[in-house]
Amino acid sequence: MLWSLSFCVLSYIFLMLMSLSTLFLGVWFIMSDMVIFIEWEIFMMNSSAVIMTFLFDWMSLLFMSFVMFISALVIYYSDEYMKGDLVINRFIILVLMFVLSMMFLIISPNLISILLGWDGLGLVSYCLVIYYQNVKSYNAGMLTALSNRVGDVALLMAVAWMLNFGSWNYIYYLDFMSISWEMNVISGLVVLAAMTSSAQIPFSSWLPAAMAAPTPVSALVHSSTLVTAGVYLLIRFNLLICETEISKFLLLISGLTMFMAGLGANFEFDLKKIIALSTLSQLGLMMSILAMGYAKLAFFHLLTHALFKALLFMCAGAMIHNMGNFQDIRYMGSFCRQMPLTTICFNVANLALCGMPFLAGFYSKDLILEVTSMSNLNMFSFFLYFLSTGLTVCYSFRLSYYSMIGDFNYEVYHSLSDEGWIMLRSMIMLMVMAVLGGCLLSWMLFPSPMMICLPLELKTLVLVVSSLGGVLGYEIFKMCISFEMMFKKSLSVNFLGSMWFMPFLFTYGSNHFPLWHGNFGVKILDQGWSEELGGQKLYSQFGKFSRLNQWWQSNSLSVYLLSFIIWVFILVLVMI
Repeated sequence: MLWSLSFCVLSYIFLMLMSLSTLFLGVWFIMSDMVIFIEWEIFMMNSSAVIMTFLFDWMSLLFMSFVMFISALVIYYSDEYMKGDLVINRFIILVLMFVLSMMFLIISPNLISILLGWDGLGLVSYCLVIYYQNVKSYNAGMLTALSNRVGDVALLMAVAWMLNFGSWNYIYYLDFMSISWEMNVISGLVVLAAMTSSAQIPFSSWLPAAMAAPTPVSALVHSSTLVTAGVYLLIRFNLLICETEISKFLLLISGLTMFMAGLGANFEFDLKKIIALSTLSQLGLMMSILAMGYAKLAFFHLLTHALFKALLFMCAGAMIHNMGNFQDIRYMGSFCRQMPLTTICFNVANLALCGMPFLAGFYSKDLILEVTSMSNLNMFSFFLYFLSTGLTVCYSFRLSYYSMIGDFNYEVYHSLSDEGWIMLRSMIMLMVMAVLGGCLLSWMLFPSPMMICLPLELKTLVLVVSSLGGVLGYEIFKMCISFEMMFKKSLSVNFLGSMWFMPFLFTYGSNHFPLWHGNFGVKILDQGWSEELGGQKLYSQFGKFSRLNQWWQSNSLSVYLLSFIIWVFILVLVMI
């Protein structure tokens, strides 16, 4: 019976069963406060053992459970979304390789095996971004791959520095490294790697560009795999960066990233890029609370964010699918009449992103902002936190206005409907988790509630800022498209709406200066004089000597010479 099912459905069943198993194990590990460390000796050569290590604790098991749950629903969703693909099994295998690489990264307490998972994520993400084979996809894939290579190099250098401790199992040395001067080097390299993977400033330009991938891939990448790998790595290394200069730097950069992404999303018209910029904003929030020393809180928001962000992308995919692969929100509208179920899921995910009370995002986001209000934080960072929260609600309501409330501006004859039941089942399952996941996780991770003691003004500040952002988002963007076009002519709006010109600097700048000069240097030096006087010169000289030797041995001259020597020898003997 099982063999009659498609590869998509089989993968969905397998991943869902694995997700439930690891979820129950994770809950058991939380209740019993247990950690399992496994060392598997692969082989031994000359008394040197090659050992693979795995770390199973409540954090790795819960994260694995969420990754497999979301990837199972994404694969099931892809069965209908990618129906036109003639080789859909290739797509599913790539997604499974992506999930496997993430598993390696999650359960590895060893920098070498982390690098294996990290490089696997980078390679497979490149393959998925260029899946729709066109020039835009190739450019986006190259930008994604080259940006993440910076993090790979940083991890390789951290591997080299870890040799000073005698092993690459960093989990043994975290307490010791916190009092070592080498802490600054290793923690700086790990923070650099995390910044590239989680697209913090100045590596932010690849995240919206990666939207060239199919929408199911975007749902997986932006919720629980590639972009969260950097946050998870820093959660594991959080003892290294607590109360150091690096943590202050990370707090500033992540706050600016959060602010920049919130501003950019308010000027964007591509549906998928708006959701990508909201991911960037939430990554900045996770990084900033992590830099303040609240690793468990960052992990809590990482899990809740994965649920509603995957749901947002799935709903966006259903809308794009129904509109014939059209993504401009200015041409959307009145989806609440044509696609009511999709609209319900989309609005629940949007409200969870805004921190609507008693949805998944509320439990983590509200707690983060209240802990921020209670912390000893400077005024600039405090301003960035709350302004970015207001901007999040602002672009969420703007998105709802354009897609749900406004007039439908695309075609008179259209086929919008909620008939894709495979996609709808995936979205409804995620919607249930987006509603219930936050409270369940808060009960599991924080059985003893945090004591938040704030004055009334600060306590209500989150709600006030969110309400103001929602009202502004609805009122400002009721303007006509002509007003928006008029605004877009100004330099300031171009600057704010293009991620502070980062994509231009990282594509045009790198193409015209470093890469061009690098190519020139390669042509002149590596493929020029060094070849002419080095490898190629040696090759040509040895070739000449070899041909001369071959000629000497292959012609009759050697026979004449030998006979001449023999006759001379006989003549000498006769004369004697």
